[in-house]
Amino acid sequence: MTELFALAWRTLFFYFFLLAALRVMGKREVGELTILDFIVSIMIAEFAAMAVQEQSLIQGMVPILILTCVQIGLAYVSLKSNRLRDLFDGKPTMIIKNGKIDEETMRTQRYNFDDLLQHLRKQGISNFTDVEYAVLEPSGDLSVIKKENDPGEVVYPLPMIIDGDIQHDHLQHIGWNADWLMTKLQERGYTNVKKIALCASKKNGTLLIDEKDER
Repeated sequence: MTELFALAWRTLFFYFFLLAALRVMGKREVGELTILDFIVSIMIAEFAAMAVQEQSLIQGMVPILILTCVQIGLAYVSLKSNRLRDLFDGKPTMIIKNGKIDEETMRTQRYNFDDLLQHLRKQGISNFTDVEYAVLEPSGDLSVIKKENDPGEVVYPLPMIIDGDIQHDHLQHIGWNADWLMTKLQERGYTNVKKIALCASKKNGTLLIDEKDER
């Protein structure tokens, strides 16, 4: 009876302990997981299962606290560096552009046509030619933008500036370059890209800009 009571108490303790740890790590941990999040989640689950059976609570808590701190640290570093964010989380990949499937990209991502059609059906799309853009997210989800009556109003799904850094590979996807972008920004009165938090573009070239908050 005493052992059952101890097991129940340890289970409840680690339930609330893990709840607090996941809350500290942020909402993304309980949403769509990236590869890094998935690894951390598996390790935390394994350590938690072991901790419930161990005699020392400290021995069970320490590995979970270490993983929590590492995940928070990596999340902070990723906010400051686009390169590290791409390294840890991966990058979105365009699978369909203007109703045309990029088969080479699909092979590179080891993403087959059955997967593609299944994701499209889940979003109510039976004809891939009705898709303006389809982007394979780092989490494995497929984000789909349908064609509109006015193609020029469609917003390109991959931003051209993130946190003050020009995304040259995104520009290359749409056949534009940094010189074109800087010219468009100057027309809007922007001379320093470091002051721009996010910049996307409609297909007609109209820029959508969000400035960084003053601190």
